[in-house]
Amino acid sequence: MKKMITLLCAVLVLCTSARAVEVSAPSALLMEKETGQVLFAKDEHAKLEPASVTKVMTLLLTMEAIGSGQLSYDTVITASAHACSMGGSQIWLKENEQMTVSDMLKAVCVVSANDCAVALAEQIAGSEDAFVERMNQRAAELGMNDTTFKNATGLPAAGHVTSAYDIALMSRELVLNHPDIRQYTTIWMDTLRSGQSELVNTNKLIRFYEGATGLKTGSTDAAGYCLSATAEREGMELIAVIMKGATSAQRFEDAKTLLSYGFSAYALKKVTPETPLPPVKVELGTQATVQPVLGEGGSLLLERARASDLQQSVTLADSVAAPVEAGDSLGTLTVTSGGETVAEIPILAGESVPRITYGQMLRRLLQTAFLSD
Repeated sequence: MKKMITLLCAVLVLCTSARAVEVSAPSALLMEKETGQVLFAKDEHAKLEPASVTKVMTLLLTMEAIGSGQLSYDTVITASAHACSMGGSQIWLKENEQMTVSDMLKAVCVVSANDCAVALAEQIAGSEDAFVERMNQRAAELGMNDTTFKNATGLPAAGHVTSAYDIALMSRELVLNHPDIRQYTTIWMDTLRSGQSELVNTNKLIRFYEGATGLKTGSTDAAGYCLSATAEREGMELIAVIMKGATSAQRFEDAKTLLSYGFSAYALKKVTPETPLPPVKVELGTQATVQPVLGEGGSLLLERARASDLQQSVTLADSVAAPVEAGDSLGTLTVTSGGETVAEIPILAGESVPRITYGQMLRRLLQTAFLSD
């Protein structure tokens, strides 16, 4: 009887999980930000039109330009005739109208303003065409192999395609390395032009989903309803991408389904040694010891059942021979749950220690002899 009950419970859990991740969109993906781990995928490499979700890349390049000092939030941009001719979602920029980078970012993030997206592109690269070249170059660097950009906005253009997987990659790059974008993507309602232009976010999740942090909506007749949705709970941020949704409401429901599944099934754990790592002796080094540090992999994405009972053990070398290079392996921190290994995180040398020369060794011996007298 007990075995039968256990079996029934297991079946119920599997059925519940399966229902939890059903989405109506033909292409979708769920990714955890910190590790980049994919938690759900459905035809994620299908090459589809992204509509205004394209602007995730426009935002990424803008934030990178701010980070490099090429732009600042206070930089004033003068709108060109080309930028003002975009049509579609816009804030109706007038030719030669001036607006700060900050206000244009707000317009792009909140109401998907095509005119502001192109104005930012022209400011960064000189022309929209030159900016599109940078978009495709950056996409290649990120491994977005399903993507070809034709413009900075996502307005319909032959051959302008990407995939749910690629959208997740560029979304992750944006939210992971440029968290300041949240000051715009989390706005529900705001204004521009000293209150004359009202803005309401096209991303309904910002108001109606707990922990929503962004990111970008998009829709055209050909693309359907698209979305890159980000949300954070308990220190874990997830990215849900929906492509070619049938309706606006359905894309949000699909995104909520994926996000809620991720938050209910997984937890992000930051692993640090339970006690400070002791220095490791260096044989024939210019200094006696080297300080070990934890390598990459300290953020573990685990099923919640495993995350609640973690144990760790440290294996560390007693000594190493010089020369030691920063990043050399000194040991391993092993993380287990229920007796099963869930991660092995490298312990590395935190600094370089050159090998001592004969001259240095002689001076050290003389100093030791002198001090002993």
